[in-house]
Amino acid sequence: MRKQSYLGLSTLGFHRLVYREWGPERSERTLLCVHGLSRNGRDFEPLATALADEGWRVVAPDVVGRGDSDWARQPQTYDYVQYLADMNALIARLEVERLDWLGTSMGGLIGMMLAAQPGSPIRRLILNDVGPFIPKAALERLADYVGAPVSFADLAEAEAYARETYASFGRLDDADWRFMAEICFRENDAGRFVLNYDPAIARAFEKKPLRDIDLWPLWDSLKQPTLVLRGAESDLLLPETAAEMQTRGAKAEVISMTGCGHAPSLYEPGQIAPVLGWLQTSVKG
Repeated sequence: MRKQSYLGLSTLGFHRLVYREWGPERSERTLLCVHGLSRNGRDFEPLATALADEGWRVVAPDVVGRGDSDWARQPQTYDYVQYLADMNALIARLEVERLDWLGTSMGGLIGMMLAAQPGSPIRRLILNDVGPFIPKAALERLADYVGAPVSFADLAEAEAYARETYASFGRLDDADWRFMAEICFRENDAGRFVLNYDPAIARAFEKKPLRDIDLWPLWDSLKQPTLVLRGAESDLLLPETAAEMQTRGAKAEVISMTGCGHAPSLYEPGQIAPVLGWLQTSVKG
């Protein structure tokens, strides 16, 4: 794994963004993986390691405000305009003409928005438990815990919190839960373990009353081969939404991941194998 960084630009100045790479430094088979709202790029380590063993170059950034990347100077810049600009700068940094994209939740929405642009460098799209319709109830559930002022005396306490909060990620073993705690929390100057992101990312839920998100016009403009992974018990990607995604726009292939909700962790070999299989066999754009 190679840890690197670059500068993104907002209306308030520059900010440093960290990303990690696995596999060869240059490859036509490049997969850019972007995490969910309160997560970070290390979520993709198990998947990236498996793909790198098959000759893939895998890149996973920490979106601004998350993980090792800088926090925004003002919370109003935590928006999709900024995220798209930062990811475009990363793509330019990678020096590839075309690449594949895997996005979990928020990362999937960023990917959809970039893929829909004329002349997009995104060749193929994998969406992990997200689609063009997000019900208000799922947003309310996220708003209940994102940005919560929690802190713990040690990593064991933090792990217990992760097991409860992220139970919908699937049937993880003890090593997986410990890994999740290690990447989800950081030790602050007072020796407490706190969330590994800027709590101000939650301000997005406070700007106006929550309501359903409808991005079907965006979906209908997509032409890239697309794979959708759906947690079988997901409250964010509803079964009827996933079914409609198979008949409109990109006409996606949908795979249901049993034993999890929002969102499949992609830690388990049984969840990694379908991703690798699709990337190896799907029609290249």
